[in-house]
Amino acid sequence: MNYILRDENAIYYECGYSSDNALYLRLGSEAWLITDSRYTVEAKEQVRGASVVEASDLFKAARSFLRGRGVKRVVFDPKDWSVQALKMLEEKLPHVHFAPMPDFSHQKRMIKSGEEIALLKRAAELGREGFDIFARYLNLSGLDKREKRLHFEMKSAMSHYGEYDLSFDPIVAINANAAKPHALPTDVVMKKGDLLLVDAGLKYRRYCSDRTRTVFVKEGVDFGDDQRFASPKIQKAYDLVRKAHDTAIEKARSGMTGAQIDRLAREVIEDAGMGKYFVHSTGHGVGLDIHEMPYISARGRTVVEDGMVFTIEPGLYFPGEFGIRIEDMVVMRDGRAEIL
Repeated sequence: MNYILRDENAIYYECGYSSDNALYLRLGSEAWLITDSRYTVEAKEQVRGASVVEASDLFKAARSFLRGRGVKRVVFDPKDWSVQALKMLEEKLPHVHFAPMPDFSHQKRMIKSGEEIALLKRAAELGREGFDIFARYLNLSGLDKREKRLHFEMKSAMSHYGEYDLSFDPIVAINANAAKPHALPTDVVMKKGDLLLVDAGLKYRRYCSDRTRTVFVKEGVDFGDDQRFASPKIQKAYDLVRKAHDTAIEKARSGMTGAQIDRLAREVIEDAGMGKYFVHSTGHGVGLDIHEMPYISARGRTVVEDGMVFTIEPGLYFPGEFGIRIEDMVVMRDGRAEIL
């Protein structure tokens, strides 16, 4: 197959290296990483399975390869290309058909190799350690701090104080702010007896982790999933989310679609009459990108197979009151979901 890539993670997956100014072109058995002079020395040291081409105009270089080999059709992912970039690529190539294939690279990357699963597992383990570091901070000096300060401290803890990049900007939300699934930090101050939701992840050798916990702020905060809240309403909601989380993991099987696994969690919540408060999908694939295929949602048509890694993260959100989410990454192994 002939294809061209622009996304950094897609390029890295193909050849073990990428930069913020590069194209990857594969024509049959030949492949090229095209980049500029800032990156060629490093690229030549790290690229595997492709020739490194230095060019000041990446699109012109790519067109030259396409024209010189009489190529008629090239696949690309339209989600990774702007209208302008595609126009620059197509320029002076009237006989080449650029065939859009959405999620082209994500589809190739859905089933992880043993090495990738090991990297994702290590990312998840380091992510859990990041939560533990943050718990120690909370127990020493977290009370009476604003969400904005707690957000900063979680970024520091999750990165192991600069050792690792983050998968995404963490979510640190207290009480009513936790009712927003993607809450931004505010000036709300954390007090004993509050509800605290934390969603964060890091990258280990470029592979992402993703974890969410909702906890009761007390003496000795911990991010375990056995939480006891003072409010009966919060406790009931928490226990329901935990049941949905555990049920989906216990009952997920290879051969199910993403929608069927989503249904495992959603049914638990709907059967309790809380369906309208579960406002997002049950999960998403994780790999080099924090959101990959398969999508564990009501529209998820992908058949889940062994080797796929994704999150299970049901939640309940009561606007103006509180929100709860519990999230873990799982890998499908021997037909069942295993928490990483």
